[in-house]
Amino acid sequence: MELFAYYVSSYVFLVPLSVMILAEATKHLNEGVLHGIWFQHGGMPSSHSAFVASLMMVVAEKDGIGGTTFAIATVLACIVWYDAAFVRSQVGKQARALNVLQQFQAFSERVGHSVSEVVVGVAFGVIVTWFGIWWLG
Repeated sequence: MELFAYYVSSYVFLVPLSVMILAEATKHLNEGVLHGIWFQHGGMPSSHSAFVASLMMVVAEKDGIGGTTFAIATVLACIVWYDAAFVRSQVGKQARALNVLQQFQAFSERVGHSVSEVVVGVAFGVIVTWFGIWWLG
């Protein structure tokens, strides 16, 4: 436990990375069991959203919210959240239209997230990171 706590406190990137892996596992189990969709893009929760939310929290905990690093983490998070909820959903709509128009290649139509999947991803990242920070002391 002490060695693990040392590495997490020394390499703060491990916390968001762990959150992303947990969110990804949760997503694949959730989507697979509930909807029969295994190992595809999109789904609940958004692991990228969880990752950047966790990164923001770790940076805030380590450097405070008044610094440049927190501002960078926040801007990065906002870009990722916007991309996941709005830009990639448009890509899915375009893929759906292309699949109707042409018959020689099927494009993946599930590449983005709904707003609720992004919000749950953010909440997942915040809760798991908060628990991790509390657990590691």
